[in-house]
Amino acid sequence: MLRSMASTMGSKRDRDSEKEILEVESKFGEAMIQNDVEAIGRILSDDWIIIDPDGGVVDKSRFLDVIKSGALKHEAMDSEDIRVRTYPNTATVTAVTHTRTKYLGKEFTTHERATDVFVKKDERWQCVITHLTTLTKKT
Repeated sequence: MLRSMASTMGSKRDRDSEKEILEVESKFGEAMIQNDVEAIGRILSDDWIIIDPDGGVVDKSRFLDVIKSGALKHEAMDSEDIRVRTYPNTATVTAVTHTRTKYLGKEFTTHERATDVFVKKDERWQCVITHLTTLTKKT
């Protein structure tokens, strides 16, 4: 479930871009819960990387392989405090995200601040980098 801070300022183009980005983020969350590797792959650029909370870097191929294998399964992904910033053909999204996940059969939860950077190519938004930071205190 996404809860966004609504934009009251900015151009129509900015508001349209923000709406598009929020739709992509929502589709990404749904695809993760469904372990839909194809849908996830379409949202991530070919050179996408994720920087995990420990500073490790995982590329798209490795990330999708782990999901495809069933080793990583998200049961819930809820985001709040979503902030979208748009620029010509680029956007950033920050959010506080709570997940319920299984990795190699072991259940765990996360409470993280996530940052996604999107680039619009060929009229389609794709995420080029994700950075996660574990939150150790209440936000």
